[in-house]
Amino acid sequence: MKKIYAYATLVLVSSCGKTAKQSENLLELNSKKEVLIEQIDSLSQVLNLVELNISKLDTNKRLTAVNTIKAQRKLFQHFIEVQGTVEAEQSVELYPESSGSITNIFVEEGQSVYKGQTLIQIDNSILKTNMAELQTQLELASTTYERQERLWDQNIGSEIQFLQSKAKKEGLENSIESLKAQAKKLEISAPFSGTVDEVFSKIGGLANPMAPAIRLVNLKQVHVESEVTETYLKYIKKGTEVELFFPTIGKNISTKVSQVGNYINPNNRSFKIRINVDNPKNELKANLLADLKINDFKQNGIVIPTKLIQKDRKGDSYVYTLKKEKEGYLVEKTYIVEKMTYSNETFIADGLLEEALIVDKGARLIKANETVILAE
Repeated sequence: MKKIYAYATLVLVSSCGKTAKQSENLLELNSKKEVLIEQIDSLSQVLNLVELNISKLDTNKRLTAVNTIKAQRKLFQHFIEVQGTVEAEQSVELYPESSGSITNIFVEEGQSVYKGQTLIQIDNSILKTNMAELQTQLELASTTYERQERLWDQNIGSEIQFLQSKAKKEGLENSIESLKAQAKKLEISAPFSGTVDEVFSKIGGLANPMAPAIRLVNLKQVHVESEVTETYLKYIKKGTEVELFFPTIGKNISTKVSQVGNYINPNNRSFKIRINVDNPKNELKANLLADLKINDFKQNGIVIPTKLIQKDRKGDSYVYTLKKEKEGYLVEKTYIVEKMTYSNETFIADGLLEEALIVDKGARLIKANETVILAE
């Protein structure tokens, strides 16, 4: 441009010199000036066109460098995350059936017991005395009955005497059985085999049917119970895969949902699920907290990092992809359909092909139809 303007100035000076020599008038000078200006404008347009062509052909021009990843097909899983608690299949607090003074506690906390074993004895001395008296009377009544029976078999004696002796004997037997039942209520026995978790009573203390005496637990078979919002009811079925994590002990278990509740709690709009768990080493304790990850979606497909997805003004999702060209890569705005997002990854239902080059770093600095290069 400087050369063009210098040339134009030189021509203008020369023309002015000639004009002076030839005594040309001012009108002629202005006319020549306009011609020169038109020549300058024409040369400027030619120069701009040349610079544009140079820009297109210059391989050393500065292009935006971006990083890319390839769209990969892999297994995508989505999880519903909730909390639950461990419940023992057999965990009870045992209450006495009758009041009385506690005379014996036969077990200690942490002791294993078998089903039917007597754990606590409540004072039954009065019942024992009454039973001893009845037992003495029963022995006499039994002897009398046997003799009456032998005489009756020989047609000796009256029938009424035989029936009276029989009734007395049976009445005493029933009374003794009644006392035995009452005596049983003065014992606390194990309803199942397990471990004594806590003893609430003390020897000499008063047994009260309203207060627990012992807590008995069997942890061989436990289950995890949780409440899930009704929104997920259609996704969770019996047999749905679930991952359990117990943060307190750092234990993971992969299992399946054992039962889905049929009742929606109107207070919090949730339903219960149950997962049965084996516990051979008694690691899981009753009321232990558990983190549940319920697998509600599992499918192979195109999965990309969620951070690469952008939104246009209409709210439609897209990513920038690259198409190879001679001088670099052409940026294309590729619209996609998202299915699900979990753990910073998104399952793409439509819009992306496997192995497509997706712009990662630098995606916010480029636009569609721009030429870029790949960063080394």
